[in-house]
Amino acid sequence: MKIRVGQGYDVHKLVEGHPFWLGGILIPHTHGAFGHSDADIVCHVICDALLGAANMRNIGYHFSDKDPRWKGVDSKVLLAEVMRMIREAGYEISNVDVTVVLQEPKLNPHIPAMKTCLAGVMNIPEDDIAIKATTSEHLGFVGRQEGIAGHCVALIWK
Repeated sequence: MKIRVGQGYDVHKLVEGHPFWLGGILIPHTHGAFGHSDADIVCHVICDALLGAANMRNIGYHFSDKDPRWKGVDSKVLLAEVMRMIREAGYEISNVDVTVVLQEPKLNPHIPAMKTCLAGVMNIPEDDIAIKATTSEHLGFVGRQEGIAGHCVALIWK
């Protein structure tokens, strides 16, 4: 058995009045993450961690923000495509561990719904998806509520 680990990191600007997609679900909030796609940072860091673990470059390589096909796309579509690529290469997912860094809103009430949604997209058990949220203690761009950051570690096997 071959075991590989990958990590993902992403940031997005927060914009007032913009929809806030996170972990595949719409989070009610005054601000939302802005990007070329729907800017779902949880999906993006999972994609990057999985692609890195499989030595398949990164999300920007496969879904360029210069390509109009991906403008406004639901990031669950990107994640489903990454899962197809990973499985086509003979890999399965052991687990993913995501950390979201965000001052507001509090994410803990939304984590179960995120895990359910992502488990369906990835076709893995919810128990293989960890999502944690933390703040930056009012420091930096996250603390000033200008943006959101996310990290992910993924373990895959062949």
